[in-house]
Amino acid sequence: MDSIDKLLAQLKAEYDPAKPAPAPQQPKPDVVPPFISTPPKSQSIIDNILAEVKADVEAQAAAEELQRQQELEQERLRQEQIKAQQLEVLQKQAKEWLDKLDPFSPEGLWFERFAEGYPSKLAAAIEYLQNNK
Repeated sequence: MDSIDKLLAQLKAEYDPAKPAPAPQQPKPDVVPPFISTPPKSQSIIDNILAEVKADVEAQAAAEELQRQQELEQERLRQEQIKAQQLEVLQKQAKEWLDKLDPFSPEGLWFERFAEGYPSKLAAAIEYLQNNK
């Protein structure tokens, strides 16, 4: 970590805005500046540092996204468990209600007609009890 601190201090000293920038040199019209094929050494060091920081930030973001996805999945599973428990309770109540229902009473005769549109009397009783709570 010390070498990074030294490097950052060196870069700051080189590019300190408090220091006046050197006056730009006027190129001579007859002289063509040489083509530089490699970036300055300090620029490549900065690029390496920036690449490392970017990789660290991306890795952190990926880890946070994975954690968020896991939390969402856990919440979805918890909600499914709650719904399953509620359905189980409702099925038990519907069975008890069907056992007590007199099929020849006005309510029983009405329920027979109501249940015709459902796959089973239990499904019809669950629907009926959910809507009449």
